[in-house]
Amino acid sequence: MGARDKEMNRRDFLKIVGISAAATTAAWAGCSPENNPVSGGRAARTAVPTDRMTYRTNDKKGDRVSLLGYGCMRWPTLPSPDGRGNVIDQDAVNELVDYAIAHGVNYFDTSPVYVQGWSEKSTGIALKRHPREKFLIATKLSNFANHTRENSIAMYRKSFEDLQVDYIDYYLLHSIGNGGIDTFRARYIDNGMLDFLLGEREAGRIRNLGFSFHGTVDVFDEVLAMDERAHWDFVQIQLNYVDWKHASGNNVDAEYLYGELAKRDIQAIIMEPLLGGRLSNVPDHIAAHLKQRRPEASVASWAFRFAGSPEKVLTVLSGMTYLEHLQDNLRTYSPLEPLTDEDREFLEQTAQLLLRYPTVPCNDCQYCMPCPYGLDIPGILLHYNRCVNEGNVPSSSQDDNYRRARRAFLVGYDRSVPRLRQASHCIGCGQCIPHCPQSIDIPKELHRIDRFVEDLKQGREF
Repeated sequence: MGARDKEMNRRDFLKIVGISAAATTAAWAGCSPENNPVSGGRAARTAVPTDRMTYRTNDKKGDRVSLLGYGCMRWPTLPSPDGRGNVIDQDAVNELVDYAIAHGVNYFDTSPVYVQGWSEKSTGIALKRHPREKFLIATKLSNFANHTRENSIAMYRKSFEDLQVDYIDYYLLHSIGNGGIDTFRARYIDNGMLDFLLGEREAGRIRNLGFSFHGTVDVFDEVLAMDERAHWDFVQIQLNYVDWKHASGNNVDAEYLYGELAKRDIQAIIMEPLLGGRLSNVPDHIAAHLKQRRPEASVASWAFRFAGSPEKVLTVLSGMTYLEHLQDNLRTYSPLEPLTDEDREFLEQTAQLLLRYPTVPCNDCQYCMPCPYGLDIPGILLHYNRCVNEGNVPSSSQDDNYRRARRAFLVGYDRSVPRLRQASHCIGCGQCIPHCPQSIDIPKELHRIDRFVEDLKQGREF
C-alpha cells in the first residue's frame, strides 16, 4: 500500500467521524455576542519561541517530557455535512499537532471516550505523520460503562489500533474515585485488569503506568497505597491556584494530593490548570488585577505558571482548541518562569476573589455527554458561568444594568446553545450525574438556569 493510500484525507475522515455533541468552540464565546471568542483581549502578543521549551525528566524511565502537554479532549470540530451534530476537523488537528511538535511539545494525552469516542483515531492520524521518537502518547482505560474483563481488554487493544502505535508511553486507569472504592475495585481489581496491565508494562507495551484521580480522599489514599504492588510511575491530578486550597464538591485540595505524591517520590501530571477555562475567562476586574502585575502576560499564563512550578510536575495538560491558545501556552513554558513566594501569595488572594463568584464548577470535560435527550450540558453551564463573570446575571430586575444584562444573557444563550439543546428540555433523568468528576448535581443546575431564563424572558420579578 502506497503512502497515498495510507493517508486519510479530510473528506474521507469527515465521512466516518461523526460527533453528536455541539462544537466545543462555543465554550470560548462570551456571554455578550460582541466578545472575541478566543482571546477576549486578554492574551499575550509577544513572539512564540521555537526552541526554548522547558522539559522535565521522567525520574524512573528517563523520558524528556515537554512541560506543556497537549490534551486531546477538545479537538476543533466542524458542522457535520448531514446537519446532525459535528465532526472533527482533521486538517485543523494536523496543523495544531505539527505546530506543537515544531515548538517543542512532545506529550499528547487522549482517551477512548474523548470527543465522543473519536479523539484517539484523530490523534493517531495526526501523529502518524511524525517519527515515533518525536512524541509520547498517553491514553486511558476508560471502562466506565462496561468494566468486564473482556470489554476492558478490547478497549485497551483498540487504543493501539486507533493510535497506530505498538506501545503506549503513558497508560492510565481513568478517573478513579468516581463512585468510590467499590467502583474502582470493580473496574480494575475484581476483573483482573490491574494485573493484566502490570503484565503489559512488564512486556514493554506500556512504558509507564499510572492513574488519573477525581474523587474523595479515602479513594486516593487507598489507591496510592497500592504503590507497593503497582509501583505507579506517575499520577494525574487536578491542580490549579483555586483548587490548591479550595477544591469544590468531592474533589480534594491539590496541595494534599501533590504533597502525598511528593512523599512517595511519584511525579505528577497536571490536568485542569485552567479549571475548564474558568481561570482565563475571569471577571474583568480580576483580569485587570492580574494584568496590572504582569502587563505583558496573558491572564491564562498565571494559571499555567502555577501548575508548572512544582518540581515534581512532569507535564501540564491543556486542551488547546485554537492556535491562539497553543501559542499563548508555548510563550509561558518557553521557558517557564517559576513562581516566586510573592507570586503564590498574590494568586491565593486572586483565588479568594474568584470564590466570591457563584459559578457552576463545570470544567467542560464532556464526560456527561452525550445527553440521551440531546441537551448541550457543558454549553449551558459554561454560558451561565461566562455571564456570571461578565456581570450579566442580574440578582434582581431592579438592578441598574438589568436591561443590558438580560439582553446579553438571552441573546448569547440562543447563539451558543441551539434551542432544542437548552436546559428547558432536561427531564431530570440523572444519567449525567455519576459521570461528572466535579460532582455537580447537573439536573438541579439545569432546572435552576431554566427557571432563571424563563424569568428573564417574561420580565418577572426575582
